[in-house]
Amino acid sequence: MDTRKQFTITREFAAPREAVWRAWTDPAIAAQWWHPHEVVTPPASVRIDLRVGGTYEYLMIAPDGSEYPTGGQYLEVDEPSRLRFSWADPGDTVEEAMLITIDLAELDGGRCAMTFHLQGVDEDRVSATSVSQGWAEAFEELDDALASAAGEAVAR
Repeated sequence: MDTRKQFTITREFAAPREAVWRAWTDPAIAAQWWHPHEVVTPPASVRIDLRVGGTYEYLMIAPDGSEYPTGGQYLEVDEPSRLRFSWADPGDTVEEAMLITIDLAELDGGRCAMTFHLQGVDEDRVSATSVSQGWAEAFEELDDALASAAGEAVAR
């Protein structure tokens, strides 16, 4: 039995489910939000091979210049409702990787409900609280990315 920590974050976005799906799967949009506040993800660092068995990778750069490469493998791809994938540092074994499941549901009014579940936090390496806080901040960045994408679509 896996005794590592897990948590769930639920969010609603003022965007259709397809837009939220695209934010998870389009490298240009992902680069805008795959990081907590004050951290950047260079667009050129984001690579996504969206298929079961495909991989993704990206680099986060902290304000002090510290670099945090990460990535994983897609385990389930059910567009536009579910993504399941590993999330790990380079060199981590499959057993060390965390597992993320994203469920997206269409709501009335062109909104989307997202359930984000992460399991496998090894608190000897990083606290569940810091991982949860980082993702909560990333989802605030996602709000901004979705608003920006909606504004660009209206301008076209």
